[in-house]
Amino acid sequence: MTKIESSIKMIDAPQCAVYEKLSDLNNLEKVKQHLPEDKVKNLTFDADSLTIETAPVGKITLQIVEKEPCKCIKFGTTSSPLPFNLWIQIVPETDTTCKLKLTIGLEINPFMMAMVQKPLQEGIEKMADMLAMIHY
Repeated sequence: MTKIESSIKMIDAPQCAVYEKLSDLNNLEKVKQHLPEDKVKNLTFDADSLTIETAPVGKITLQIVEKEPCKCIKFGTTSSPLPFNLWIQIVPETDTTCKLKLTIGLEINPFMMAMVQKPLQEGIEKMADMLAMIHY
């Protein structure tokens, strides 16, 4: 499995507060306006899944497949041109701050990886930046 990781983001909020907000996808309503409209269209979601259309990739549906309270949220694709998994890892720094990192895992041949690695890396970084900006 190939993994693509975001840089580590510092968040000015306790680990469990970040986890609680991110583990219920209904909270995306509060950050919807921060998404770039030219890149992300038709965002729909419920408590455990989200569907987006992105300019370069197309329609993607992610479903929460596992939660480890206060530490990790794992997503799997249920609809995507390129099946992948996404992990949101949350690690405490102090009682009032934490670190966040995103990881994409996918099975892909080296030829395809050469084509998708840069867009995936840029996308995961932008996603991590957006999650770091949320008010928890």
